[in-house]
Amino acid sequence: MPLSREERETFLSEPHIAALSVDGGPGRAPLSVPIWYWYEHGGDVWIMTGRESRKYGLIEAAGRFTLMVDRLEPTIRYVSVEGPVVAVDPATKEELRKMSARYLPAEKVDGYVDFAWKEHGEQVVIHMRPERWVSSDLGQV
Repeated sequence: MPLSREERETFLSEPHIAALSVDGGPGRAPLSVPIWYWYEHGGDVWIMTGRESRKYGLIEAAGRFTLMVDRLEPTIRYVSVEGPVVAVDPATKEELRKMSARYLPAEKVDGYVDFAWKEHGEQVVIHMRPERWVSSDLGQV
């Protein structure tokens, strides 16, 4: 059964690992990779990735991407959201810390942020405006 707007936005705002998909270019299947993301009700989705990454190059070329999040318990539920890129900004250490704190235990955040800021190269924050939603909770059938 499809989720209501409130249900799908609440689900997307939870810290799931997303599957990001973007057009893979001529003769290639879409690129699909796991990624951390940030979403708050009614806002844009944002992700962080390397400026030199294949993922960023494909997103830049396509101008849009899809995120899909799911869970298995207590019921099988998923939300997929697709839309255009509306902004790309250089990442800040504060954004990296905010995203890391969403996914990592508190005692791991500082160490990860210090490592990632030094070792992952230049990062960008990509903002996507949700346009199309597909969702379901298979336990509500």
